[in-house]
Amino acid sequence: MNWQVLIRGFSSYMILERSMSQNSIDAYTSDVEKLASYFEMPDHRKSAIEIQYDDLESFLVFLNQLGLGDRSQARIISGIKAFYKYLLLEDMLLDNPAELLEGPKLQRKIPDVLSVEEMNQLLNAIDMSEAHAHRNRAMLETLYACGLRVSEMINLKLSNFYKDVGFIKVIGKNDKERIIPIGEDAIKYIDIYLETERVHVNIKAGEEDFIFLNRRGKHLTRVMIFTLIKKYSTLAQIEKHVSPHTFRHSFATHLVEGGADLRAVQEMLGHESIITTEIYTHLDTKFLKETIMNFHPRNKQKTIKTN
Repeated sequence: MNWQVLIRGFSSYMILERSMSQNSIDAYTSDVEKLASYFEMPDHRKSAIEIQYDDLESFLVFLNQLGLGDRSQARIISGIKAFYKYLLLEDMLLDNPAELLEGPKLQRKIPDVLSVEEMNQLLNAIDMSEAHAHRNRAMLETLYACGLRVSEMINLKLSNFYKDVGFIKVIGKNDKERIIPIGEDAIKYIDIYLETERVHVNIKAGEEDFIFLNRRGKHLTRVMIFTLIKKYSTLAQIEKHVSPHTFRHSFATHLVEGGADLRAVQEMLGHESIITTEIYTHLDTKFLKETIMNFHPRNKQKTIKTN
């Protein structure tokens, strides 16, 4: 069976059985196509079924010689591992040659987080007299209030906005739904936008349920959100690198530093693993020390005796 047939099957599997996002499917498919290109060269010609662990190791050496960065290599390895798990699941292989495959050890890069003061500074940099100001304020308030991914925010629906009970419903990665509390400030600015700006937009057919619309009556793009955030962070004279993800990271950090339960934050962020949430929350040593001193039973006993 040739490479392209297997890759198409892998793509269908990710769509139908894994319900993965199109971005993830495209990335994994691209990773496997790189592998296929290498093993379609005359000196390395092999089918996916014939490949052994040593062959995959030689492919990694090739990537390294090309000067590919550690993160790019790690991502490609992730795609290859998923591909071979699929082949094993389909009984095309007896053993998985990618099972022991290891990539470069990555340093986890912790993104910039805005302080509460910096967040207020950025939000207040929006000139409420400019065009679309109410929409822009409502969007950024919602990003910060709910810790949304940018894709979740631009796809937020009126039918999933339950302001009377203070919740929104979003569709996250792999089409997983989650319910998130939304604060009063975000609700206030959404209401103002709906009542003063959105009512005057000529909405395109099929776009009626999206909350946030552009001037042409269509839902917004990721690029537009990045552009707006860059504009307002510059106006606020914030020197950190600020992106939509900064809002999500700041949301999680401020919650945990304020004493929120880590598993509650995990649920709101939509993380499958608590480990991911621990990385996101980027707890500083002062907060960790205070938490241990205040809540560990040994330390609590000492505090009681001292008092």
